[in-house]
Amino acid sequence: MVLPESASLPRMIRYIGWPLALLFVWDVIVTLAYVYLPHPGFELPVLPMTLLGSALALFLGFRNNNAYQRWWEARTLWGAMVNASRSYGRAVLHLIDKRPDSQDLRHALVTRQIAYVNALRCHLRRQSCLDEIAPFLGEGEADGLKGVANVPNAILNETGALLSDALREGWTDSIRRTQIEQLLVDMSNAQGGMERIKNTPLPREYAYFPTLFVHVFCLLLPIGMVDSLGLYTPLASTIVGFMMLAMDRIGSDLQDPFENRAHDVPLTSICRTIQIDLEQLRGKVDTPAPVRPVNHVLW
Repeated sequence: MVLPESASLPRMIRYIGWPLALLFVWDVIVTLAYVYLPHPGFELPVLPMTLLGSALALFLGFRNNNAYQRWWEARTLWGAMVNASRSYGRAVLHLIDKRPDSQDLRHALVTRQIAYVNALRCHLRRQSCLDEIAPFLGEGEADGLKGVANVPNAILNETGALLSDALREGWTDSIRRTQIEQLLVDMSNAQGGMERIKNTPLPREYAYFPTLFVHVFCLLLPIGMVDSLGLYTPLASTIVGFMMLAMDRIGSDLQDPFENRAHDVPLTSICRTIQIDLEQLRGKVDTPAPVRPVNHVLW
């Protein structure tokens, strides 16, 4: 996630990149051709360009609204995961009897939640996670997850099994067990929402046609403006094109919030926050530091 304070004109120009530079070169070529070469019938009427620009802006706005809704839903679901993880850790430590023979189980249940959220992060980013989560699971459990299609779901299922063991041992009762189980259901529901966003991208047309229309519009823009603006055409056309290219790039970046790119939901930072909260909850002192931004990007 790019931090708000990093916004600046040079950074935004670099964000658009080569398409903006090529647009400026095209604007200069069209302007010089209009000024120095014979051009009977060269210009386009201004009104059609205005209508095209208005239609394109509406189209881009519609696509970008849908893309941002997906991004915000993803962030909301991870916010729910943070809340459920904190509530789960508190419930495990206080709703399972504090007895010497139950202490290892209570700490294991809290620690494996750290493995769960990090496995979910890697699952959404299509990354391998077994080496990373192994220190937070029981001995040999990570090896048993090799080849499992949905690692975070498998970890959650084993957590439910351990809670059933606590019930059989008499360390908790059915009412308290149900309270903790409801938190597992909440986490499973949040995971399902995240997987829906990941596995159901916006239709391909939402990505292809806006980019195509923006590029065609940028090619036609200086031709339609040069008759009225003359030598000022590169400046005006590049500014308008910059806005259109920026809107297209923003929508493209936001539509899949789990791709581990600069504009995605900062899953690494969120998972680290959960880890710190849970480890401090069970009394650990030397917790890892929060994730820091790298070049104004929080991952």
